[in-house]
Amino acid sequence: MGAESNESLDLLSVFLTGIPGLEAQHGWLSIPSFTMYIVAIGGNILIMAAVQEDSALHEPMYLFLSMLAVTEVGVSVSTLPTVTGNLWFDAHRVDFDGCLAQMLFIHTFSCMESGVLLAMSYDRFVAIYNPLRYTAILTLPRIICMGLGITLKSVALMAPLPILLRQLPYCHTNVLSHSYCLHSDLIQLPCADTKLNSILGLAIVLATFRLDSLLIVVSYVLILYTVMGIASGEGRWKALNTCVSHICAVLIYYVPMIGVSVMHRAAKHASPIVHTLMSSIYLFVPPVLNPIIYSVNTQPIRQRILTLFSCKRELL
Repeated sequence: MGAESNESLDLLSVFLTGIPGLEAQHGWLSIPSFTMYIVAIGGNILIMAAVQEDSALHEPMYLFLSMLAVTEVGVSVSTLPTVTGNLWFDAHRVDFDGCLAQMLFIHTFSCMESGVLLAMSYDRFVAIYNPLRYTAILTLPRIICMGLGITLKSVALMAPLPILLRQLPYCHTNVLSHSYCLHSDLIQLPCADTKLNSILGLAIVLATFRLDSLLIVVSYVLILYTVMGIASGEGRWKALNTCVSHICAVLIYYVPMIGVSVMHRAAKHASPIVHTLMSSIYLFVPPVLNPIIYSVNTQPIRQRILTLFSCKRELL
């Protein structure tokens, strides 16, 4: 594409939609939406603060939990500007480059979240299979390398998406079906063949989310096999109990993703509000529920968060 095409892209805007059929209720809907953002961002920041402040929590399990909290804050912050602007101020128009940037951040942090969930399943396997060498295997340098590897992989896989989209010509009607920018929406806009974009998108899904979910299943098969070899019933229960929070996090993340995928393929003609609801559950529910689940089920995290609040109360 030439300079003329690049100039037209600089002037291009994308129009975001809110919740179809409920435009008149956007003001009221902004209240639960903003509440979810507060819970998601505040809850995950509390998890990070609890792990950082307490040296006793500087163990592999809690360090991976901090990584998960970082990715969930990233996803929430990525969607916050356009969702709140859409619901509160009826701001539907977004600069094209800004939309591409939001798409990149949403998909990168989502990919990172999937990678962290896989790393956490490996952490649970090592803790149960070889508890005596748990901290010797998952040392701090190795955990840092795993985190950097997940980050670099996610950025490297997602970076080509906005670059390829920017090379295509666009029509005059550029309306997206959500109040945030997703790749599946944006590839519907160009007035040109998007087969390469679709193939790349599918390859990324297979290389990240599908592969990660498969390896998580393999990890839990190995965990169950190891647990069945424990002699006492109490020992088996204790081992499985350490996995409950992670299993919940995996289900909360992957079940909505599968639901969105099924809706796009098997229910294309369903009401737009159904598609919007499924996508919103996939993006918004995990960051809200995971801090609550880990705070309730993980006693050291819960105690440290309560300690943080009591310290603040004393300062006041």
